[in-house]
Amino acid sequence: MLKIKKIKEGRKNVEKIKELLENRADDNLSQYREIVGEIIKDVKDKGDKAVLEYTARFDKVKFTAEDMEIDREEIEEAFKEVDADFKKALKNAAANIEDFHAEQKDRSWQKQKKTGIITGQICRPLKRAGVYVPGGRAAYPSSVLMTVIPAKVAGVEEIIMLTPPDENGQVNPVILAAAEIAGVDRIFKAGGAQAVAAAAYGTDTVPGVDIIVGPGNIYVSMAKELVFGQVKIDMIAGPSEILIMAEKESNPAYIAADLMSQAEHDPLAAAILVTDSQSLTAEVEEELEKQIKNMRKKEIIKESLENYGLIIEVEDQKEAVEIINLIAPEHLELAVKNPFEILTLVENAGSIFLGEYTPEPVGDYYAGPNHVLPTNSTARFFSPLSVRDFVKYSGFAYYSREALEKASADIICLAEGEGLDAHANSIRIRKDS
Repeated sequence: MLKIKKIKEGRKNVEKIKELLENRADDNLSQYREIVGEIIKDVKDKGDKAVLEYTARFDKVKFTAEDMEIDREEIEEAFKEVDADFKKALKNAAANIEDFHAEQKDRSWQKQKKTGIITGQICRPLKRAGVYVPGGRAAYPSSVLMTVIPAKVAGVEEIIMLTPPDENGQVNPVILAAAEIAGVDRIFKAGGAQAVAAAAYGTDTVPGVDIIVGPGNIYVSMAKELVFGQVKIDMIAGPSEILIMAEKESNPAYIAADLMSQAEHDPLAAAILVTDSQSLTAEVEEELEKQIKNMRKKEIIKESLENYGLIIEVEDQKEAVEIINLIAPEHLELAVKNPFEILTLVENAGSIFLGEYTPEPVGDYYAGPNHVLPTNSTARFFSPLSVRDFVKYSGFAYYSREALEKASADIICLAEGEGLDAHANSIRIRKDS
């Protein structure tokens, strides 16, 4: 029988809620940083040789630097292998994702503020992006679409993909099919921290990039953290989470299914129900017992729900929203009759799903909003992966001689106030000439 933790009077037990979620984090990160730091140093020093050595060690496959890049023939063969219906679904999802992200495109602008003064902003795409696609427990072609398409929409010149090979030195055909549909330019068989380091610093085979995005295990996450500054990164992602806000009239079968859909990702995933209905919680628990029996990953789901699953009982919707904004969940389902009304009150969430017929998998795969999302309450200040991650901005200003003369007294005053005489002199020498 499943034993999911319950917290009554959520507002009064905020610290218990925070403690449960914070316990998912591995506090002993120093050991990972040390290992990853050595890998990065090796790749910086030895380039391809180090990447291939670590690939042989961790992925149990040996090949030469020439074999690291996947050629067109292999991609085309993989594309033919993939089921036609699956490719159609990928293409439909890709169209939705592209349509959504097209609305995020920013622009360059300039304006004449006063006579003799022009200011503006230049918006430029990054030249080269690196997309990391994990191997491991499962293949995630949806992550290929979600990471590549925003970069394409932004106008990135070249997109390279890095993904670990299997023990036969191959990459799952569905990953290659997704890469072909999304428009990846080059694909390399490299995974783990060594792939991140190769993309960050460049090797003879793997070109250096300007940004690295995409999910990965703890070693990939630590590598991204350590190369940040050499390159831009999207975020440091932790274990996944979902929070469902529900009420008495909500369908308990739907809620149980959605809690499990997130729990199956990882034993550390957190699946949370917040409701003002005690009768609903009992019905959801019954549904979980019934549905879990049919799940292929029932052991992972059970471990996740028993360790980090949580049912929070609240007094009303207002208190439920307070809990939502406190937790700042990666995924938020508003399984209530008035989801658009509640939406206006939500301040902190990665991606929000409105109504009982918009479960989290709709967003994971198909609707268009990105599924690379901030976790561990970082939705308080981080945003989902977007087109904006793949562009950079430069501001510019022009002052005529007359405009500078009018502003010179203020600028000199500010410079001297900060004790920067040379700054003031740079203005004064023009004013007096």
